[in-house]
Amino acid sequence: MTDEQKPRRVAVLLEDEFEDSEVTGPVERLRAAGLEVVLVGPLAGHTYTGKKGTAIVAELAAGKARARDFDAVVVPGGHAPDRMRMRHAMVDLVRDMIAANKPVAAICHGPQLLISVNALRGRTVTCWPSIAIDVKNAGGLYVDKPVVVDGPVITSRKPDDIPFFSDAIIAALKVRSP
Repeated sequence: MTDEQKPRRVAVLLEDEFEDSEVTGPVERLRAAGLEVVLVGPLAGHTYTGKKGTAIVAELAAGKARARDFDAVVVPGGHAPDRMRMRHAMVDLVRDMIAANKPVAAICHGPQLLISVNALRGRTVTCWPSIAIDVKNAGGLYVDKPVVVDGPVITSRKPDDIPFFSDAIIAALKVRSP
């Protein structure tokens, strides 16, 4: 199989108290588009639970995830991003993806992790309204839109935006949406 025939790989980050639909919705859409989705958590084989009770098992430990092995990364919202920013391996993965100019997609509170890697300075982004001030303080320009793409950074506000968010990720990877 040539590199062009291999499915593009997307890491979806997990931590406890993720916003359930912000993991399950993009995962379903990305897989339907033919992308290989890998669920990455602090520990492989550990179950992470969403705010509404969805249980998802991480397939790969963040410490084993390398930017060279992925074409994009997705950061869901909820309370998980605040936990993720305390995980050095997750911070390093996102920082390395930005440095490699690979798509990093963050929804809801997900930009909190982008703040931790200093990826928002000079970028136009959207997010959950309560962290808009944090985005501004990190040097980002906040706008209230369903999805914003600024270079490799893709951001959305909330679960209602998941179709736009997912389609922007697919478009960034030049994969046609189903």
